[in-house]
Amino acid sequence: MTAGTHNLVSSADVTGTTVYGHDGDKVGSIDRLMIDKQSGKVAYAVMSFGGILGIGGDERPVPWNTLTYDTSKDGFVTSITEAQLKDAPDAKDDWRSDRDWEKRTHESYGASPYWI
Repeated sequence: MTAGTHNLVSSADVTGTTVYGHDGDKVGSIDRLMIDKQSGKVAYAVMSFGGILGIGGDERPVPWNTLTYDTSKDGFVTSITEAQLKDAPDAKDDWRSDRDWEKRTHESYGASPYWI
């Protein structure tokens, strides 16, 4: 994703963008975005992490409001650590319709729910 002076970005440009921790180390990268159909807001970035060269890694949806774009890094910055990602609730097949899962996920990251 390239830095620019505009605020709008294609979801295709967000895919693959690196996510850094506050220490500057890479935490993971964004695989895709999940959008709330009713509000039109981005609810989650599904983030891949761990593994080597994309092999053996894992992925977790993280609340969108835990990510901040940093133009100097041409990537996102988060306070979420890889340990938190590993400990977060697994995204089972029906996670998109499971509000309890969403609550547990937001709590595990200390994030405000997007639906409030």
